[in-house]
Amino acid sequence: MVSLVPSLTEAVATTLPGALVGATGWCSRPEGLDVVRIGGTKNPDVERIIGLGPDLVLANEEENRAPDLEALRAAGLDVLVTEVRSVPQAVAELDRVLTACGAAGRPGWLDEAERTWAALPEPARRRTAVVPVWRRPWMVLGRDTFAGDVLARLGVDHLYAHHPERYPRVALDELRARRPDLVVLPDEPYRFTADDGPEAFPGLPCALVSGRHLTWYGPSLTEAPRVLAGALGAARR
Repeated sequence: MVSLVPSLTEAVATTLPGALVGATGWCSRPEGLDVVRIGGTKNPDVERIIGLGPDLVLANEEENRAPDLEALRAAGLDVLVTEVRSVPQAVAELDRVLTACGAAGRPGWLDEAERTWAALPEPARRRTAVVPVWRRPWMVLGRDTFAGDVLARLGVDHLYAHHPERYPRVALDELRARRPDLVVLPDEPYRFTADDGPEAFPGLPCALVSGRHLTWYGPSLTEAPRVLAGALGAARR
């Protein structure tokens, strides 16, 4: 198998060691993964993937470009494309992917992830947020995103959840003017840090969160509620 999605790479490599022959340069988990690197999620080396002769290529409708997937199919490769926009959908799609990759049954970590998210108590309070995912230009979470669903389950309602676009560009002045209770700054895809991001939102509490726990669907789902809740609770002005 070749994976074009970091989340799926971690899920498959953790569950079925040795099943992957190729993955993108962004596939950083599990640590020490020894496979052929085939470029990025948006610019994979199609010819190199074809040369590996995988039984299956794993992709995602958001992370990968349709022309690349069409080129792989045209070369005779089987391409499985996932769609993940909520936690329950992530669990179902992970089950589908792992079954397609030859797993005999659901791994323990996936059962644990499903139980963990299902057992979350109703948040004691709800907060509003803006969630930048890029700057120069500023882009934020919009409608129908996995990360938005994750935050909603933790009591954080982002203010662009009903925007027509999934990742709209919004001027910084407008983001500030919305006066959210919280600004959530993940470390991917843009790497926001304590010195790069919070200064743009003076007077607003900013939470620096793990992008892997906010946006990846894989083994990290088991600890995401705890890790994210801690980061959200530690937000400072």
